[in-house]
Amino acid sequence: MFVVSEEKSKDELLKLAFMNSNLDIEERVVDLLNRLTLHEKFSLMSGKRWWYTKPIERLGIKSFAMHDGPHGVRVDNKGEIQSTYFPSGICRAATWNPELSHKFGVAIAEEIREVGAHMLLAPGINIQRTPMCGRTFEYQTEDPFLNKILTVETVKGIQSQRIAACVKHFICNNQETNRFTVNSEVSERALQEIYYPAFKAAIQEADAWSIMSCYNKVNGTYGSEHEHLLREVLMNEWGFRGFVVSDWGATRTSTSTESLMNAGLTLEMPTENKYVPSILEKALDKNKFTEEILNDNIKRLLRVMLLVGLFDDYSTLPKGSRNTSDHQNLARRIAEEGMVLLKNEKNILPLNMEKTKKIALLGPMLNKRTYLEGGSSTNFPPYEIKPLEGLTEKCNGKIEIVDSPSEADVTLIIAGLRHKRGMDVEGEDRKAFKLPTSQIELITSTVEENPNTILILTGTPVSMHEWIEKVPAVIQLWYAGMEAGHALSGIIFGDINPSGKLPITFPKKLSDSPAHVSERTYPGDQNVFYDEGIYVGYRHFDTKGIEPLFPFGHGLSYTNFTYENLKFSNKKISGDESLTISLNVLNSGDYEGAEVVQLYIQDVKSSVERPLKELKGFKKINLKPNEKSTVSFDLSKDDLSYYNENLQNWIAEKGEFNVLIGSSSRDIRLQGNFEYIG
Repeated sequence: MFVVSEEKSKDELLKLAFMNSNLDIEERVVDLLNRLTLHEKFSLMSGKRWWYTKPIERLGIKSFAMHDGPHGVRVDNKGEIQSTYFPSGICRAATWNPELSHKFGVAIAEEIREVGAHMLLAPGINIQRTPMCGRTFEYQTEDPFLNKILTVETVKGIQSQRIAACVKHFICNNQETNRFTVNSEVSERALQEIYYPAFKAAIQEADAWSIMSCYNKVNGTYGSEHEHLLREVLMNEWGFRGFVVSDWGATRTSTSTESLMNAGLTLEMPTENKYVPSILEKALDKNKFTEEILNDNIKRLLRVMLLVGLFDDYSTLPKGSRNTSDHQNLARRIAEEGMVLLKNEKNILPLNMEKTKKIALLGPMLNKRTYLEGGSSTNFPPYEIKPLEGLTEKCNGKIEIVDSPSEADVTLIIAGLRHKRGMDVEGEDRKAFKLPTSQIELITSTVEENPNTILILTGTPVSMHEWIEKVPAVIQLWYAGMEAGHALSGIIFGDINPSGKLPITFPKKLSDSPAHVSERTYPGDQNVFYDEGIYVGYRHFDTKGIEPLFPFGHGLSYTNFTYENLKFSNKKISGDESLTISLNVLNSGDYEGAEVVQLYIQDVKSSVERPLKELKGFKKINLKPNEKSTVSFDLSKDDLSYYNENLQNWIAEKGEFNVLIGSSSRDIRLQGNFEYIG
């Protein structure tokens, strides 16, 4: 329903050009812009309350509404409006299944629509530079290629429902320590090769309608007023047509109103700080920014308002839905594909329902809810199936649950991290890399009592050196959403064959991680120096010859996969020619299962230092026992290129390239080579 002034009735408004959905969207944008007064333009540039823009009643412009978050819609802080709690970003990334990211995007957009909002403040796609970051659970991966593929599908899914995706946080927002003021000192090559790709693809391949600027400085300038990053890179180079919104409260530390305006920040949230109309008017009068710049910033917001259907007949928009069985089933499927079987000695898993008589269930995370205290990832679902509930339901009438490990055939310990201060939470990095002492003592004492102990870990990577050799099986549960208990019980008893792969390297010790060479590189002080450059994650471990605890891409299955018959369409390519690489994968085990076939590229001899290998392709395939499938990849010049800082351009050098095909970054099954002749 339109709210109109005395000057224009509803019928009169409907006759205005910007209200006509049959007109070209740019024509509608210009028409609406020209009808706004200067003061109305200013009023649109800052929020009203926590989630809304200010309405312009004279023109029937309703508040543009936006809500958290990355794993479920959060409208308030009380949980009065409940929504589906999907698995966390790192769990979804561990599926290595772009189709699921697309479906997730569609589903969460439907929930945003149902609560009457227009934009989801997600996905969060910052690179996982350190496992200590309080938001590692929220982000997707350490690898720019995997990050790019999953981001594009998520954004496309969200925006297919005419809900705006707000991709965040641009850029190098890789820690929570001093997050409001820290200056990330990073090279141009690292920006181009590691930190830019997913954001760039979100714009150029998925047409993301909004970008959230970061709290931190990047090379000396705050993200919200970084003219090079926002105006030159996002808008001019990448062709971004949407609007930039500040992270909540980020403009408090910025230099001036005009620096934000000139950089390209359209919307200051959650309320006025630098974009106070009287301050904006004075700055304009003093020529500190031009009306052309002002209009460009405003047009970006108006364009997105039109894209999401703010002025359209509501009945013509995609339908919203919330807490549906389809959404809950999707949450369960993401959990099933995202959990990672890290270790499985003597094939202790899956448990045989017929042969297992007694089972002991222990651990601090056995019956703990995981959806609160996550900052913008806080959720209020209608229910959460915790591990205890899922396992109890599964065992009911078939397997006796006992208290003592010594009495049990098998003991399950559900331990790990949770959303709380000092662990996995927005606003604060983790205090320790290892598990709490009480959990370590529980694990070691239980294994002594019952060697058949299976450990299930919530949260993000932790040190395991105190107990990993003693425990025969480990499952990484992450934060697996409202259906976690059902998904876990399915994996434990073999109804589900685990297929998750790590999107992040698990180090043996924290000092092995590239960001933890010194305090200069993490946590820094006023400055944090990205001295590792392009050597983030497995690039660092591989190139430096450091053995990880569990490598990037690792994840076991209950079946076996045989790789064979590697073929190249050509042994030499030139210019912009593409190369097709194919292989056969056979399920040579006894269970139906899915495998993620990973392709890495190695530049054999380069004029600049390059990583030992870089992910450039992956395919997830499902095979029945003895079933074989052909998997193919297409490589292009872009896949062979690196960023040359001297030339300020991407370069593919002549020479030999190795192709490494495997089940993880450290489990290479097939290898071949070809030549790029320029």
